Amino acid sequence: MHRLVAASARRPGRVLALVAVLVLAGAALAAHALRPSAATSTLAGHGTTEYAATQELHERFGDDAIAVLVRGDLPQLMLTKNINTLLGLEGCLSGNKPQGVQAPGGPDGPCGQLAQTKPAKVVYGPATFVNQAVEQITSQYQSQMSARAAQAQKAGAAARKLALAQGRSPAEARRLATKAQQLVYAEFLKGVLQLNLQYGLGLTQLPTLNDTDFVSSLVFDPSRGATTPKARFAYLFPSKRSALIQVRLKPGLSDAQRGRAVKLVRQAVAMPQWKLQHGSYVVTGAPVVVNDLTRVLAGSTLRLLLIGVIVMALVLVLAFPARLRLLPLLVALGAVAIAFGLVALVGAPLTMAGIAVLPVLLGLGVDYAIQYQARREEDGGAAALPTIATAALATGAGFLVLLLSPVPMVQGFGVLLVLGVALALVVALTAGTASLALADRRRGSASPLARSLRGAGELLDGMRGGIGRALGPLRRAGARGGGAVLHAGVARPGRVLALALAVALAGWAVDSRTSVVSDLNRLVPQDLSAVRDLGTLQRTTGVAGEIDLLVDGADLTDPRVVNWMRSYQQRVLKAHGYSTARGCGTADLCPAFSLPDLFRSPASSSTRARVRALLAAVPPYFSQAVITADRKTANLAFGIKLMPLDRQQAIVDDMRRRLDPPPGVTARLAGLQVLTAQANAKLSDPLRRLGTLLAGLLVVGAVLLAVYRRWDRAWVPLAPIALASGWSALVLWLLGIPLNPMSATLGALVIAISTEFAVLLAARFREERARGHATADALRRTYASTGVTVAVSGTTAIAGFAVLALSDVRMLRDFGLVTVVDLTVSLLGVLAVLPAVLVLAERRAARRRAAAQRGPEEVPSAVTA
Repeated sequence: MHRLVAASARRPGRVLALVAVLVLAGAALAAHALRPSAATSTLAGHGTTEYAATQELHERFGDDAIAVLVRGDLPQLMLTKNINTLLGLEGCLSGNKPQGVQAPGGPDGPCGQLAQTKPAKVVYGPATFVNQAVEQITSQYQSQMSARAAQAQKAGAAARKLALAQGRSPAEARRLATKAQQLVYAEFLKGVLQLNLQYGLGLTQLPTLNDTDFVSSLVFDPSRGATTPKARFAYLFPSKRSALIQVRLKPGLSDAQRGRAVKLVRQAVAMPQWKLQHGSYVVTGAPVVVNDLTRVLAGSTLRLLLIGVIVMALVLVLAFPARLRLLPLLVALGAVAIAFGLVALVGAPLTMAGIAVLPVLLGLGVDYAIQYQARREEDGGAAALPTIATAALATGAGFLVLLLSPVPMVQGFGVLLVLGVALALVVALTAGTASLALADRRRGSASPLARSLRGAGELLDGMRGGIGRALGPLRRAGARGGGAVLHAGVARPGRVLALALAVALAGWAVDSRTSVVSDLNRLVPQDLSAVRDLGTLQRTTGVAGEIDLLVDGADLTDPRVVNWMRSYQQRVLKAHGYSTARGCGTADLCPAFSLPDLFRSPASSSTRARVRALLAAVPPYFSQAVITADRKTANLAFGIKLMPLDRQQAIVDDMRRRLDPPPGVTARLAGLQVLTAQANAKLSDPLRRLGTLLAGLLVVGAVLLAVYRRWDRAWVPLAPIALASGWSALVLWLLGIPLNPMSATLGALVIAISTEFAVLLAARFREERARGHATADALRRTYASTGVTVAVSGTTAIAGFAVLALSDVRMLRDFGLVTVVDLTVSLLGVLAVLPAVLVLAERRAARRRAAAQRGPEEVPSAVTA
């Protein structure tokens, strides 16, 4: 490090040019290639059962569905020309178009682009459902008619031959042959009538898409009302005033491809060709919400971060008593740009936790730069290098505990913080040194630019002085309070430490009672269209998402498996409030299209042959959604409402407890709803948060012990670090500030920031003691120098985070508030308690030295005394 600093001071121009190139390259890479991601791979580790099941579910049955809610009276939608409009829209969304025919809107329109990119694996819609039924009935009818015709011709020939053999006349033989043929056709018509009665179709002729009698008999249930759809088709016709189109995306799409698919679906639905008479569309679903929420959160974070940078700059101008007051902020911004450029270079995604790294890393970068710049201007900075490096090493080690998290995006959060801490230190030592060296060389310059810069500096000094005079009473009050705290720490260190410990114990006790908000409606802006539309979907259909059960076995056509799936579906739905009489109104879970829906009666699944025959008769368009072609994997789906993630996890746990598949069959819960609930449960678990804190303390302690090689030097900064986590938890509980999935990981931040403050202050105290100053005097000198810079860097970081509290996004607002509390408590707590710890450590060392001077023969009496 000394060589690095010396080289930067010798060639400041080259160093600044090199750093500037790296910063610009990093910023360009980040802006061009770095995109926010909320993929399922960021929520659950690849080794978990739920993640593997979700990947298999998507691979076999398609990714999460974009839902196009069609609003309007169902008879108006299905029994008028609207059904043709819907069929066209569904074909557009599926990316299908006849060969040689131009897509509606042209090749550059949404339908044309969907036909080119084909992001949909399958599209399920009401019009396609009716059209498939028409085609299937027509095909089966024609096939059976051909078979009956051949059978009738054969029967007629046999009757004619028999009549002639009996000596009857040719005319009589022809009459008997015709009668035999008619009997065959009559038997066929009898079978058709029986099917009509069984399924309520009322067919008198081959159906068509615009056959209102056929469509009405297919869709509606007269026993429940003339306009009420059949319950078994709820996944297509959720209510009397809606229909639902589901666009299941292909698995493996990148975030950019998924976002483009959402955009094209929205544009396609808005095309004039698909405008309904007395109806409208709403585009929503998990991919839409995730896409919009990620974009809005990223944009909001960046806007607020820009405001935060301005606020931090003002704090530095007013509070940092040094030349080049804005240099620490520029150094921190450069480190952030390089760090995120490296993330883009390796192709790593920018998760929501990664976005949260921005303000944390900016605050730490400012801190290192302020400490180094202040010490360099004070004594050349050489003595401070080991101290700053030790603080950075311990801080990075504290963040490494985040790698223990089972949630990949939290692991990425930790890796990015460690990378950022290292870069912030290197940039501070290189670009910071080079900038200060250039400033020293040009201090006597008489160039117009130099004179302008000096004039600007004098103007800033005048402003700072004026504001300082205005805040004089407040500053003097703060100084008196700080002096009183310092005096108490020196005069009564035991009492101060006992009080600090009591407060920390209270905080640890109430930490488990701090609420963790996981309700989507309370975390995101309510004016977000995707969230409003998701609420509309729930109000209309009764559900807003889907939990899937992936069932695997050697042969799922076994009646035992089909009957178990039907039984499990009924038991789970009943347990969570659903019944055919009440519907989905107040139920937490509702039925979605699943394999048991193809076997409405136990008789249809009584034998393996019947199961296979029915599956063979079902069009692949429907069967591919619930069972694979090899009959080894099936999907049992449940619709679920919007609800807090902890309640959602309780439902998932209950569904898992009820699993009792037959021997040879495995059943695994899967889907985005399962992964998000699981990730939230792991992040908000109080025991896991406590374990993270303990692991962080152990790692930081090990690093300090490795650096100092003496336990009595390692435990001194560690004591206030440990206590700060309890103080922070108590303040959060008293203020009623809840945690959320984004801020529940910030326990590591308390350790990291406290480590920074405590190591710097303790090291400066030892320097002052080494110069011969008494304990009390050394503490006063420490707090008059390093204490001031620690307060400035802490205040700057706090000001930057405080801007997040102004966000209209509840998740960001709570994250900002939690971080401000953590930083403030860490700063004030360490400043207040560290003197007491240092005094007690000095007394303990003095007793050990005295015991050593008395010699071994005096030790027993000393111990007795």
